[in-house]
Amino acid sequence: MVVGVGNDFRQDDAAGLIAARRLRDCGILAEEHQGDFATLMETWKGADSLILIDAIAPGRVPGAMYRLNASMSALKQVCNTSTHAFGLADVIELSRALGTLPPRVLVFGIEAKNLAVGVGLSREVEASLPELVKEVMACVLTQSGVPSVPLW
Repeated sequence: MVVGVGNDFRQDDAAGLIAARRLRDCGILAEEHQGDFATLMETWKGADSLILIDAIAPGRVPGAMYRLNASMSALKQVCNTSTHAFGLADVIELSRALGTLPPRVLVFGIEAKNLAVGVGLSREVEASLPELVKEVMACVLTQSGVPSVPLW
């Protein structure tokens, strides 16, 4: 299961949603999730493996991409910053505690530059998105495990 997470009306926060749309354009089944993160766990209920795509905001280099294996360790230990108050890492850890987290979870993040109200990605995020989509597509097509790699 592939899920792009974000908000179409918060500029770079739409990166996960746009990635899901581009994956669908390439024939990959990808869902979109906007809104309450608490309901996100219902989306992956019963999945054997999960790929999540989201904008992140650790304050480093806009457009930087991250590939994290959340199956192996807590996501907050690697990346504790989200674009959301109750973020993706929180939802993953809550799901892990409840025993509802799929056995294999990969998170692809792209560093946001602008999260202000508005539509459209920053130049940096737009430039990096095709590579992120390519990496996610490769994971889906090969169904291989991906080690935690903070940057590529």
